[in-house]
This record gives sequence, structure tokens and C-alpha cells, in this order.
Amino acid sequence: MGLKLIKLTWEYETQLGEMIDEWTKDQEINHTNHSPWAIFKNDYHDFSRYLEQLEVKTATADRVPDSVFFLLDEEKNRLLGAVNIRHELNADLLQEGGHIGAGIRPAERRKGYATEMIRLALIECKKLGIDRVLVTCDKDNIGSAKSIINNGGVLENEFVSSDGEIVQRYWITL
Repeated sequence: MGLKLIKLTWEYETQLGEMIDEWTKDQEINHTNHSPWAIFKNDYHDFSRYLEQLEVKTATADRVPDSVFFLLDEEKNRLLGAVNIRHELNADLLQEGGHIGAGIRPAERRKGYATEMIRLALIECKKLGIDRVLVTCDKDNIGSAKSIINNGGVLENEFVSSDGEIVQRYWITL
């Protein structure tokens, strides 16, 4: 299964649009979340600007530096999902967001891709010097919880988020 994490380039402009449109349609129909938020925060129709603003390079009052990768199926040359790695945790991320935000496009879910994407993201975390990784997910997102647990995630606690969802906090030691 030739999967790898890549940085987004112009080569994948059309595929990105197709993936985000698929995700947005699914969200409207099934009320699923948009994770990782980093790939939805800007309009992909202005691709130059999208690429420029995809990652946070310098910390601000409410943002930390991050890296965004896309999961590519090399055999099919198809984007399957994306992962956002926060290089450090601020107070909000320590509570709710964690180091990793990840998602698989709707048509490719329940195929084991999320588990592999998180495994690959943990390698990137290690390169950044992150030895203990926090990953969170909504309690009702059983697929995400399984992907986290399959990568060594240990449940620390659950809490009710500001939008009323029960969120689980998992730690993975690298």
C-alpha cells in the first residue's frame, strides 16, 4: 500500500479541490467535522494564497507553528487525507486540540488509512523533537479513537468541550 506524507504542491491543485469539495458535501449531509481544520481555513480557489497560508510559520497570540502534510496513495496518485502537526502546545491545544489534527476524505474512510497517516505523522513529530504527543478526538468518533489507540495512544481523560461534545485526550509516547 504505497502511502506517504507529502507537502502540497501545484501538482495537486485539482486533487485538493476535489477532496475538499467531497469533504464539504459530506459535512453538509452527514454533519461530520472538518479535521484537520488547517486545510479548510482558506479558500483553495486562490491556490497561491492557499499554499502561502496553509502553515503557521511564526507563533502568534492564538496560533503555534505547524506543519501540514497530505496522505498520498502513490499507486493511485490520489490524495487520501491530511494531517496538521502543531509543533508545540498552547493552553487551548493542551486542553482540546493536541499536537495532531487528522482526517481522511469521506470516500476513503474505514480502510485503515487514518492509522497509517497517524503513524507517519508521529515520525514527523519525532523529527520536530516532540517526544510525547497529545491527540484528541470526539468520543463518538470511534474510527479516530481506534487509529490513535492503534498507534499507542493512552486515554488520559474525557471532558465536555465548549460546543458540548465529549472529547477524549490521548497521549502517545515516542
